[in-house]
Amino acid sequence: MKPGSFTLPAVTALAALLALASLPAQAIGRLADVTIVDRDTGATLPVHYAKGEYWVAGCPGARYAITVRNRSGERVLAVPSVDGVNVLSGETAAWDQRGYVFSPYERYQITGWRKSDSQVAAFEFSSIANSYASRTGRPAHVGVIGVALFREQPPVPSPAVTPEPYSQSQRRENSGGNGNSLGRLREEPAPHQPLPSAAPAAAAPAPSSEAESSARSMAADSVARAAPMPSAKLGTAHGQRETSVVSHTTFTRLQDQPNEVISIRYDSRENLVASGVIREPLARPHVPRAFPQSDNPSYVPDPR
Repeated sequence: MKPGSFTLPAVTALAALLALASLPAQAIGRLADVTIVDRDTGATLPVHYAKGEYWVAGCPGARYAITVRNRSGERVLAVPSVDGVNVLSGETAAWDQRGYVFSPYERYQITGWRKSDSQVAAFEFSSIANSYASRTGRPAHVGVIGVALFREQPPVPSPAVTPEPYSQSQRRENSGGNGNSLGRLREEPAPHQPLPSAAPAAAAPAPSSEAESSARSMAADSVARAAPMPSAKLGTAHGQRETSVVSHTTFTRLQDQPNEVISIRYDSRENLVASGVIREPLARPHVPRAFPQSDNPSYVPDPR
């Protein structure tokens, strides 16, 4: 695990049990339950499965949170991304970057782009043009939320130390040896020096100007060829600053590849209905009747 991962505030056993009881059945994931919550209403956004992907409908201007609950009895690392951007460092998202460390059965809401150890800029559904990814020149992956989950490597047990026979120990002491030398066979980890939260964990080489302009042109052409939608597609804006306190910790991943990757696409409800992701019930067709006033018997109506 690279320095700079974060540990979340501790929760009591009672709080964890309450969180368990309140989780909706539509949470996604095996290692962790992941849901998207509208922070303005407190409602968990319903999840729709279509075209081999999970989708949620967002409301333009609404603040939202990515809620993660660790389902296992061991710590897990969650590397979150929004619109293809790591929400902790602002880098174009990759699996080997920094994330949040969750204690066993811990539940936490990731509410925004992390600005420091004590502040975030709130996630807010907005137009693509106003999204953080577009404003930083990376519009190609707007409209998707991701969480890469890693299990922790178990600690390596210390090697057993066999005490020396008394005669050998006595000879070593008589020859000027240190009687505590056996204790130093156990290696002590070097003290952890966390990187500042603004420092990237693994900076990727910057693309050339030609490659970047070509990528932007291809993304623009793709958007132009897409079928028109009833409303503008949604992105995630860099909202107002809010207090959100975390601390640094270390985490050694069990493997380089994530143990699970959760991906949730999002857009406005109007667009999801138009694209067939959300299927609204069909209205009952009107059937003309020969005697519309006589087909149903009339009785005394209730008073107002």
